[in-house]
Amino acid sequence: MADEYGLQLARASWKDAEKGSTPWELKATKRTHADGQPGNFKIYRKYHEKLQSEGGRYGFAVYRIRGRGCQVLDTTTVAASRLPTVRWHGGGDHRDTQQAKISISDVF
Repeated sequence: MADEYGLQLARASWKDAEKGSTPWELKATKRTHADGQPGNFKIYRKYHEKLQSEGGRYGFAVYRIRGRGCQVLDTTTVAASRLPTVRWHGGGDHRDTQQAKISISDVF
C-alpha cells in the first residue's frame, strides 16, 4: 500500500505511514478465514481518535493466501473521519484501549 498510495513509512503507535503531513494507518485482512468466516479490520479507539484529530486516513487491503505468499485482492483508502459507525468494545486491552471490528463490505 505504501507504494500504491505514495506513502512514507513512519512507525508510531497510532500510525504506520505519512503522505506529506497526513498520517495514515494501514490495515489488512484475509478475505476468508480458515473457518469460513469473512475477515474484518480491527481498529483501536485511542489510535483512531488521534488519527481522526490529525486529519488522517486509513488504507485498507484485502488479501488471500496464494502458495507461500499472499495475493492482494483489493485496496481502498478512507478518511478516518468517514469510517462507518463502529461499536467499541473490550478486546484491545493489550493496547490499553477499546477496539472495534469493521467488516470488509463496510469499506469496499
